[in-house]
Amino acid sequence: MIEAELKARVQDVESVQAALSARSAGQRSRYQDVYFDSADGRLSSEGRELRLRTITADDGRRALLTYKEPAVDTTSGSKPEYETEVADPAAIDSMLRGLGLTNLVSFEKRCLNYRFTSEGRELLATLVTIPELDGTFIELETMVAESELTEALKVVRTTLYQLGISDSDLTTEQYTDAVLATRRKPELP
Repeated sequence: MIEAELKARVQDVESVQAALSARSAGQRSRYQDVYFDSADGRLSSEGRELRLRTITADDGRRALLTYKEPAVDTTSGSKPEYETEVADPAAIDSMLRGLGLTNLVSFEKRCLNYRFTSEGRELLATLVTIPELDGTFIELETMVAESELTEALKVVRTTLYQLGISDSDLTTEQYTDAVLATRRKPELP
């Protein structure tokens, strides 16, 4: 399956949140993400991602292991995605490290998730803040077969417009790159 997704910076958080709340109730959660790579950086250089995510929400805690292949659509950055729930994230972490993978980057995402249907597609809209990054982001996605990607991205884009997000707000910058760049900045005296 392909994660047909567009991501944008949110200029008017209150307005977008109100528009999302009119579609569904939001659920707050905290994601603790750990991205892995080979020692030579091969996964990242090939556009692949391997992530261990622990999600904490009002309804409990769960962990997911996600593998993403290189983007099949360069404009949106949409990628084939494979994901499975894991019972013991510490065991998975040990296994991946035992296989020679290293921690590329770890960070926290504070999320407000909204699930709703638009034009017959099940969508997930997530308002995201990352303590190390300025601003709020929105991710809007749906899972589709590759043959449906173009049509699904049209629905995602139209829905973003309806929420008040314009093309100039869109970004394909990955959180991993942004967090790493922030951590590399020298501190001012």
